[in-house]
Amino acid sequence: MKDFWKMLLAVICGMLIFGFISLFITISALNASVSAAEGAKTVLPRSGVLAIDMSAFKIDEQKNPVSTYESGVVIPSVGILQATRALKIAANDPGVKLIFLKTDGNLSSMASLEEFRKALDNFRQVSGKPVISYIESPTTGGYWLASVADKVYMTEYQGGLITMNGISVRSVFMKDMLDRLGVNMQLIRHGKYKSAGEMFTRSSSSPENTHQYQEMVNSMWATMRADIAVSRGISEKALDAAINNLSLCLPEDFLKENLADELFTREELKEKLADLSVVDSYKEVQFMRFSDYVTARVLTNFKSKEKIAIIYANGSIVDGRDINNISGDRFASIIDKVRADSTVKAVVLRVNSPGGSALASEKIKHELDLLGAEKPLVASYGDYAASGGYWISNNCSKIYTDAVCLTGSIGVFGMVPDFSKTTKKVLGINVSSVSSNKHGDMFSLMRPFDSDEYNYMLRSIEGAYERFLDVVSDGRGMSKERVDEIGQGRVWTGADALKINLTDEIGGLTDALNYAALAAGSSLDAMGIAEYPKPLSTWEQIMQMISGTDPESDFVKSISKPQVIARMPYEITIL
Repeated sequence: MKDFWKMLLAVICGMLIFGFISLFITISALNASVSAAEGAKTVLPRSGVLAIDMSAFKIDEQKNPVSTYESGVVIPSVGILQATRALKIAANDPGVKLIFLKTDGNLSSMASLEEFRKALDNFRQVSGKPVISYIESPTTGGYWLASVADKVYMTEYQGGLITMNGISVRSVFMKDMLDRLGVNMQLIRHGKYKSAGEMFTRSSSSPENTHQYQEMVNSMWATMRADIAVSRGISEKALDAAINNLSLCLPEDFLKENLADELFTREELKEKLADLSVVDSYKEVQFMRFSDYVTARVLTNFKSKEKIAIIYANGSIVDGRDINNISGDRFASIIDKVRADSTVKAVVLRVNSPGGSALASEKIKHELDLLGAEKPLVASYGDYAASGGYWISNNCSKIYTDAVCLTGSIGVFGMVPDFSKTTKKVLGINVSSVSSNKHGDMFSLMRPFDSDEYNYMLRSIEGAYERFLDVVSDGRGMSKERVDEIGQGRVWTGADALKINLTDEIGGLTDALNYAALAAGSSLDAMGIAEYPKPLSTWEQIMQMISGTDPESDFVKSISKPQVIARMPYEITIL
């Protein structure tokens, strides 16, 4: 019998190992074949239409070497820097006759769309070449991008889902469920707007949280509405009326409201593309796929004697050396390496983070302060630079932000669950503990805090908040009283943050790079670019998948151990 179990165990282990190796080989082969295919397609036609289908690639903070797969389709990754550079090159490329933009099925974030939209607008103004867009199922974000075009065409077919209805934020509150399960969430926070724990401690949104989110979506929509109105030559009032009155239901409604120029069938669209390309038929139209154009035309020079380093702070801020997020020890080492590199003349810190561990934020900020004392250090904000993301970056010499970025959230909180009622009343389990000292089992999660323990935690939270105020006061040259006034955990959009001196200028990553180059006494064209940290390899991403690392669950995981957290409660996606 012993031999049987040994053999069974050996077979199971062998099957697991075989499955693991097969998975690795399969994914590696798929990505190798994709890379080979992409490499083969980098030979572009001499001239033609630059085709930008937003469902065929994803704009990431950094180019991801491992392609993703959606519904069996390979989705290549394009870094935001490479995407905007490609458009700058295309503006002066005689082979690019026009841009054909299709925004249905967009996979990219709002801040990426904002920077990409500005790059498309710059392409139009610099080159004088037309940009035309075509939409079948308009969304708020998709139409925002499409509206930058000289002409907006829509399908005349009925039945497409039109969801251009504005911006909304939805919050989930779990107190009632946790009460049924006997879970007591003990929240200690500073900041009336610091709503990160509300999902566990309330059944509905607090008035302060409702207010800040209303102001936030209003500000984001104001940016998008103004862009659309200017591009389409209509009033913002008319656009709001069309959306509020649900007037945009059918393709012809877009024509009526001057949000589209013509309605086409597929065949009519082909004829239009042939006419714009000055060829006799659609069969003669040569297309350059955007991801192929990026591969073929955008070169990043890592061998230049002088270069600008981009440090991508992308993800949640966590303790340790987690390779998937902004881990304190790992990023401190990266920043130290950049500081010691004599060929790096300036640094851009690209922040795309809702925050996280206060301790890790302090470690990273310390290294960035040392770096900033020796080299020009400029910040560029993407989708988020909130809470811990703002903590680490507010001392940069200049801060560029996207208008729809979410930043600020100057506040801290701690949260420790008490499962004593769950174990006793729900599970029927009794727990007893023995401690050497009075508060030895304070963090056992099996009893509520007493008043002394609550005040102990509160002191830690208040200390971290005071430190946060000092950091922002020093970094932005404001009094602590003023920082406290605009702090309290409140989230601001980039557009609003500019008005209260939390940032310096509305602009994207390229703007920050240009400024950093000038601060280093050079120009961006004359310098190379080095990106840190390196994107994860296929093997590293497979190991993450196997280990179950999930960045979306970092916030929920954080409540399983006591710590001081500087983080936004949610990460927001807009269609």
